[in-house]
Amino acid sequence: MERFRFVIITGMSGAGKTNFMQKLEDMGYYCVDNLPPVLIVRFADLCWKSTSNTRHVAVVTDIRGGSFFDALPQALTELKKRGIPHEVAFLEASDEALVRRYMETRRQHPLAKTMRIQEGIRAEREVLAGIRAQADIIIDTTAMNPKDLQEYLSSRFGASDKKRDMQITLFSFGFKYGIPIDADMVIDVRFLPNPFYVEKYKSWTGRVPEVAEYIRKSSVTTEFIEKLNDFIDFLAIQFRDVGKNQFTIAIGCTGGMHRSVFVAEELGAHLRKIHSHVNVEHRDLHRNRIERDAEE
Repeated sequence: MERFRFVIITGMSGAGKTNFMQKLEDMGYYCVDNLPPVLIVRFADLCWKSTSNTRHVAVVTDIRGGSFFDALPQALTELKKRGIPHEVAFLEASDEALVRRYMETRRQHPLAKTMRIQEGIRAEREVLAGIRAQADIIIDTTAMNPKDLQEYLSSRFGASDKKRDMQITLFSFGFKYGIPIDADMVIDVRFLPNPFYVEKYKSWTGRVPEVAEYIRKSSVTTEFIEKLNDFIDFLAIQFRDVGKNQFTIAIGCTGGMHRSVFVAEELGAHLRKIHSHVNVEHRDLHRNRIERDAEE
């Protein structure tokens, strides 16, 4: 079983706590936002003793909780007393960065309802000074871009399972049934040899070995598959490194029955040698079956 991790995220308003939590959620953490400190111990104890697969948990708690937030030091003391593993991550940024972020989003600082933003920030620093001193880690997000944050989180809070990877989904489709709108990339393979015009293969799919071999034996197919594998390998690494957790590739031919199915299966087999989470689907195969049944 993986090591239990309970991360308490707190810190300055506008320092990026929500984004921090969302990144952890993408990494497989079970996350709860704006949890009152009085509930943290009970929730941590429940997760710690659970026999489920929830071994990585993160909660955000901050001054949005008003008077409830005052109970956080006591909650931290109780967690230590019970021996529940936990980490406190305190996020902060410079006054200039915080003011700029509030000006850009036009949101109101929680402590600046009747004062200037900078005065609210100053007051919040005073309130959080004690919690900051107890933090296990302090993260300054002033100059941190999304890629920097992702790399930091992966190294500091990454799961022990080294196979955790981006989810890659490949699916074939037929252009005559419409171009998909939920794909990051659409690849048109209508230039490949078409088994549809071979009577024997007309009603078979690209998953049938004879049909696959018919498409594969073309020199154009061989060159294309090699270039496609290299291209997708490169893109997958780049997207993963900037924090993308899902990559969806749609591969289309005329009817979504032969060439696109073949290429999706070939690319899927290649990617499974490198990545842990690869799904291959075929959007329009059932449509072709329905049309053939209707013709018969």
